[in-house]
Amino acid sequence: MGDSIIIIAMLVISGIIVGIINTLAGGGAIISMTLFMVLGLPISVANGTNRIAVVLQNFTASLAFLRKRMLDIKSGVKLSIPAVIGNIAGSMVATHISDTVFTVCMAIVLTVVLLYMIFDQSHKRPHIHGGHPLEIRWWHYIWFLLLGFYGGYIYIGLGYVILAVTIWSMKLDIITANVIKGFIIFVATPFSLIIFMLDGQVDYAFGLWHGLGNIIGAALASHFAMAWGVKFVRWFTLAILVVCFADLIGIISLHEIMHSILSAFGHECIVC
Repeated sequence: MGDSIIIIAMLVISGIIVGIINTLAGGGAIISMTLFMVLGLPISVANGTNRIAVVLQNFTASLAFLRKRMLDIKSGVKLSIPAVIGNIAGSMVATHISDTVFTVCMAIVLTVVLLYMIFDQSHKRPHIHGGHPLEIRWWHYIWFLLLGFYGGYIYIGLGYVILAVTIWSMKLDIITANVIKGFIIFVATPFSLIIFMLDGQVDYAFGLWHGLGNIIGAALASHFAMAWGVKFVRWFTLAILVVCFADLIGIISLHEIMHSILSAFGHECIVC
């Protein structure tokens, strides 16, 4: 009973942190996936289980941004259609993902986006702000088809790539890019979640408890996003990117950190 309470608390608290990180930036799925695997879920099941929290988190954030009139639904739906198609295709492949492929994809995504965020100067130029219709070109549909495939396949790092594409090619400020990112992920992810569910690769208890935390975190982050401002969100995004990259190349280990936290409460890691 004691172990169950500790695990639930870990899932909810980490979910709050992930919800805040993903609503303002991205990369929080690394925390989710690491925690799930530390608690004993295989990588494929962790990948599927994570989709529950992703759906709940982005639904909460999208609803909050819609109420603040920061989300143009029509533009979001247009970009979501190719993302859904790609998401379904990627999910069909993802049920047999290997650790090696997962790591290589993550390394490429984090390296490219980190360099983009560091050297990009687009934040100094005029941007389109939330609530206005977006100027969508034909190549944006191709971009989001590919992004949807990646999201269905691995998901981790997807938020960063969507931010890079929307900021660079659609001239959105980072807060508006986050709004569009969240809505597209919310619309597309349920399709991949269903595929993982049908394949038996979802732990519902872990996913729902973690999802509860994600809802709280997303609600907090979406409420304060405008107050914190574009500059804060950009630096916050960079900071999370650096942490994710440091974990990937071995400077720090989120796996060991979570293992230590669990051990401190007397709960041993099942897969270490």
